[in-house]
Amino acid sequence: MLRFLTRRTLGALVTLVVVAAVTFFLFFAIPADPARLACGKVCPPETLALARHNLGLDQPLMTQFVSWLAGIVVGRDYPGLGHCPAPCLGYSFVNRAPVFDTILDRMPATISLTIGAAVIFLIFGVGTGIIAALRQGKPLDKIASVSSLVGASVQIFFVGTLALYFFVYQNHIFAQPKYVPITDDPVGWFAGLLLPWIVLAIIFTANYTRMTRSTMVENLSEDYVRTARAKGMPARTVILRFALRGTLTPIITIFGVDLGTLIGGAIITETTFGIQGIGRLSVRAVTYSDLPMLMATVVLAAAAIVVMNVIVDALYAVIDPRVRLS
Repeated sequence: MLRFLTRRTLGALVTLVVVAAVTFFLFFAIPADPARLACGKVCPPETLALARHNLGLDQPLMTQFVSWLAGIVVGRDYPGLGHCPAPCLGYSFVNRAPVFDTILDRMPATISLTIGAAVIFLIFGVGTGIIAALRQGKPLDKIASVSSLVGASVQIFFVGTLALYFFVYQNHIFAQPKYVPITDDPVGWFAGLLLPWIVLAIIFTANYTRMTRSTMVENLSEDYVRTARAKGMPARTVILRFALRGTLTPIITIFGVDLGTLIGGAIITETTFGIQGIGRLSVRAVTYSDLPMLMATVVLAAAAIVVMNVIVDALYAVIDPRVRLS
């Protein structure tokens, strides 16, 4: 197990370096003037010259990449701007601040949105899928299948806009969506994110319902499940101890990818509800052509997905005893 985790961790680090290299060369090798992108749309000549110098555009491209990569580990000095401590993901010439500090400021909002929505769509998605599988072919199964198909077909910006109109502005059932730090006001934190949680969870609940149902139906027909039933084990034991454990393996796999993607930024949800998270930050970086910030959000999203995949691989042996890691 330890050797497996070490190998997967090293593989994850190599993957992150490759992603960082592709991202860097995509933004620095293709554009005609990377300094103009890094400086933003509104950039005085003196700031543009400073951006060119700090980005090292007068050096070979590989040297620029090594300097940028080293800044993540040991930090980097930006003449005229100061020292950027590790992990230094660059310096934004738009808001004149280290990129990592800005990301840290937005990260709690994104994590709060992600965790709340994940709890909802896991409970309802997996639960509904199990019930539908146990009632295969019956009205409850058909209702769950149709509902999941409809839920998977709608878009967050459409549902979010309708939810804001009917539940916030028209009937005042929910509070105006906003992020309040949980340490400052737990009740305000919950009330401000409840509607975004529900809307974000609708799409994922539909997907998890369909996957759980199909996988559960398949596992219920396996030999070891039929053997457990033939031995007279209670139905709850057969479902939870045998069928469900086999069902959870693909669920956890998809959940790791989804969670990593949401941590990298729920762009549409944050934009629809005006939540100042990582997704909204990436949109702002595109709008103002803030190249360092945009690169950092891309690398962060990739890192979140890679880390979650390593965690998921480690959980396989715990979830399903048939899986052996070496």
